[in-house]
Amino acid sequence: MAEAVPLAPQQPEILKQPESLTPDDYRVTVEPARKRVKVVFNGKVIASTSRALVLKETRLPPVYYLPREDIAMEYLAPSAHRTYCPFKGTATYWNLTVGDKTVENVAWSYEDPIEEALGIRGHIAFYWNKVEAWFAKDQPVEIDATDSAIEGANPLAGWLLREAWEAASSAELVDRFARQLVEADFCVLRLSVIIPTLHPQLASNAFVWRRGESVVDERDLPHYGLQSEAYLKSPIIRIFSGEGGIRRRLEGANPPRDFPILDDLLAEGATDYVAMPMRFSNGKINVMTIACDRPGGFTTQELGWIHEALPILSRLLEVQAMHRTARSLLETYLGAYTGQRVLNGLVKRGDGDDIPAVIWYCDLRGSTALADSLPRTEYLDLLNRYFEAVAGAVLEHGGEVLKFIGDGLLAIFPMEKMAACDAEDELYCAKSGIEQGAAATYCGKSSCNSAIEAARDALQRMVEVNAALAETGREPLRFGLSLHLGDVTYGNIGAASRLDFTVIGPATNEAARMDALTKELGIGVLVSEDFERFVPGTLVSVGRHRLRGVALEREIFTLPELAKRAAE
Repeated sequence: MAEAVPLAPQQPEILKQPESLTPDDYRVTVEPARKRVKVVFNGKVIASTSRALVLKETRLPPVYYLPREDIAMEYLAPSAHRTYCPFKGTATYWNLTVGDKTVENVAWSYEDPIEEALGIRGHIAFYWNKVEAWFAKDQPVEIDATDSAIEGANPLAGWLLREAWEAASSAELVDRFARQLVEADFCVLRLSVIIPTLHPQLASNAFVWRRGESVVDERDLPHYGLQSEAYLKSPIIRIFSGEGGIRRRLEGANPPRDFPILDDLLAEGATDYVAMPMRFSNGKINVMTIACDRPGGFTTQELGWIHEALPILSRLLEVQAMHRTARSLLETYLGAYTGQRVLNGLVKRGDGDDIPAVIWYCDLRGSTALADSLPRTEYLDLLNRYFEAVAGAVLEHGGEVLKFIGDGLLAIFPMEKMAACDAEDELYCAKSGIEQGAAATYCGKSSCNSAIEAARDALQRMVEVNAALAETGREPLRFGLSLHLGDVTYGNIGAASRLDFTVIGPATNEAARMDALTKELGIGVLVSEDFERFVPGTLVSVGRHRLRGVALEREIFTLPELAKRAAE
């Protein structure tokens, strides 16, 4: 089964779709192929048989099913992918690896087919366009992608119905759609899809496919990019504004150059360019652009086929865009880790976990006086500068910002679960019975060090903020920060119809009480003794103090540089 097959140029045999039938004639038939069939991938014969079957299904291209005994099964491995056909049953999929090349879900089989397809039990079918070559009677075989009875012979319709939904991302969907166009001989040079997005930093997502490149180029346009010259002179802005479509034929002595993109396409040898709107179900306009390099450009029939395919394609892209929007909004308003937990199903009141974590609580000093004395826009500008500094430091060092409370910020650095602690790290580990009553080992050393680095980073960022304020004659901003460590309940609380994903528990309350102590001691960063025992020798004690509402005095620590400054 390992023989190499020379791919000598020959006239291919075209395996055509049966003549179209009426809607009442939908049926499935299985019959012998009556010819020797070979499948080649990466220079190896993967299958060679004279016992192939042909399954013919109304309005779909015929499919060769090959007996497993005539397939080099050592190159195939079952995948986790499954699909269902109401008259063939559940399909099991196979990955193919030959040498350094792997193709996922390249083949499928019906291990327990339904009655109408019993004849293909024990056989495997390959996607004709995912392997290197097919041979029948030593002649190359191709499936005629333009010979389909679906939707008036539109070669894209069958793919949209059968396979397009399998694409796991917009980039994959754009890639697979573009390759379908290539297989149908559209001579596509470049294809792009631009989708406006609901994101605090990004205005749109773009997916650009180029012939000859293996990966779709994913681009994000920031909001400030909407004012760029490249965007303002792009044809897509006219589509977004409601223009029905734009076409530019790029052949001849004086091709049009009214958009900068046309110069790039002309340099690549393009002969035709089309930009067309693609609407989502809510009426939002998106844009698809497509360029061709064949003499004469696109045919009317080809553009008609694309136009017919766009409603289905846009619905698939809309689902994926909604998923991206949901993820980005949850990450923006809840945090990346918290947002993912909500997407994973923690949506009911009471859903959550008990976890050990570093608690970060900080607030801005003198904010009430600032709010009373400054115009609203100026005060908000100061508040956002402060939050950008402290929240940016938390995120940069792996923390999770949970909420902004007025001028306060609550964040956590979850402790990492460890399989065990060795003797050297004995001092840095704590036992906490939080998993079904069993003791789990957590290491706080990493989380505490990350929090200390974030605190120092926040202090430095605020120095830079205050330097910028000083240049405009404004007073510096000051803040207090407390770092504590303990067990917290991390999950959903609130009213049944209005929830908040946060942390609660005595440790959270103590962190807030410590923040008040920063005002009394005049030290910007205070750290609890529970935190300090995970990083001994790196902090400086400022004595024992009583926290409001806490019965026992606690030893409090700070950063060495702040202790030295306070002593001076």
